[in-house]
Amino acid sequence: MKVSIVIRTYNEQRHLAELLQGIQDQARDGFEIETVIVDSGSTDDTLKIAQSFPTRVVPIKKDEFSFGRSLNIGCAAATGEILVFVSGHCIPVGPRWIADLIAPLGQGHIAYTYGGQVGNDDSHFSECQIFGKYFPATSKVPQEGFYCNNANAAMLKRVWQDHRFDEDLTGLEDMHLAKRLVAQGFKLAYVASGAVYHLHSESWAQVRRRFEREAIALQHIMPEVHLSRADVMRYFFSAVFIDMGAALQQRCLRQHFKHILMYRFMQFSGSFRGNHFHRQMSRELKEGYFYPR
Repeated sequence: MKVSIVIRTYNEQRHLAELLQGIQDQARDGFEIETVIVDSGSTDDTLKIAQSFPTRVVPIKKDEFSFGRSLNIGCAAATGEILVFVSGHCIPVGPRWIADLIAPLGQGHIAYTYGGQVGNDDSHFSECQIFGKYFPATSKVPQEGFYCNNANAAMLKRVWQDHRFDEDLTGLEDMHLAKRLVAQGFKLAYVASGAVYHLHSESWAQVRRRFEREAIALQHIMPEVHLSRADVMRYFFSAVFIDMGAALQQRCLRQHFKHILMYRFMQFSGSFRGNHFHRQMSRELKEGYFYPR
């Protein structure tokens, strides 16, 4: 059996070598691994790093990029029976990341899995709280609902061939596909032990833009979700209160106080703006949302 790792990259030199080395160090429980990198015009040392490992690089043009399209291109180039998706700024937590992540596939109609995500000492404190919410220590095999995250996920290739990613969404292509699969009787699974360090290196504006484009996509997936200003204020103050309580317990509130306020403000201001974005996007604006940096 072959497992194909599909990585989307754009200027990922900071963590890519650790990711590729982590792939090399994975335990292989009766399967072989190939790595396919879909690069959308990196200008740093991303391609040089990729070429120093046994990878296959599939380039795409900047104006062809969307999250779903780049994954579809990578999946089409992959030759494995199982597809694993991982962001270029993620690093495996341990040597059984892939083996654990793919283990439930094919069992009881499970066609799509996603693994744990954690931060490190350089991660925003509030983002680590979000990781703890969506990626708990206990696996759910199978899980209820259609939450999924392609920063660290796996899928049967035969399922992808019949159900490809939406190429027009500004994000959340994983949840969009997962919702369709669940509606057709497939199951999803969360595998806590198949974990990666997810290491964002974003400015505050990039944090806000990430939540904004995800909220735009969520309107397409769940149009019934509507954020009012009162909702945003309530969620903001609740999140800040919870984060500060956690930081107080960990005796690091003074260190993270300002970052907690800024992160949660960017999260909910971006989510509100994206939730209320209804006009048709121009070519230039669409490129601004889709292009990863």
